[in-house]
Amino acid sequence: MSRYTGPVCRLCRAEGTKLFLKGDRCYTEKCAMARRNSRPGQHGARKGKMSEYGIRLREKQKLRRFYGLNESQFAKMYEMATKMPGQTGHDFLQLLERRLDNVVYRLGFAVSRKQARELVRHGHFLVNGRKLDIPSALLKAGDVVSVREKSRDVEVLKQNAEVASQRAVPAWLEVNPEAMSGRVVSLPARDQIEVPVNEQLVVEFYAR
Repeated sequence: MSRYTGPVCRLCRAEGTKLFLKGDRCYTEKCAMARRNSRPGQHGARKGKMSEYGIRLREKQKLRRFYGLNESQFAKMYEMATKMPGQTGHDFLQLLERRLDNVVYRLGFAVSRKQARELVRHGHFLVNGRKLDIPSALLKAGDVVSVREKSRDVEVLKQNAEVASQRAVPAWLEVNPEAMSGRVVSLPARDQIEVPVNEQLVVEFYAR
């Protein structure tokens, strides 16, 4: 399945919750969820009773869209989580959070995960001093993410770094906006991962 390229605010309305796909706009009154909190389409206001399968499907779609992955990427990461020790749901969320594009976003160097992917692909970031342009690369505790010296004058990165200095980051990360760098302090615990989903329903969807 190819990546969705349509209006992202429509996805938030379809799932009935903010997925924070539009960057800073999601925090303003211009947010589509604030202006028109109904499902998209001519009959969006109509709500019927959803089946158990439908509930699990919607939760899976919500999580997939939250991280901006296509179906095959998402399923592949879930398969990885099933082979890890511990709770599959937590392991799955942890893998999604450890992606380089997500860490760049969480550190505040991008206003959305989509922008983070583009910046990573363009080679603007180093991991432990070496260029890494693979958004899906999984980071581990102790890894240092920094903006390349040659990229520090890129206007969007300068603007994002200024915003990052005023933005809280998750407890499992630490950021140095002046140095345009951040570090993975530890792998995220479940209560440190803010996602608008019940991951157990996603596990049940794939286990059906």
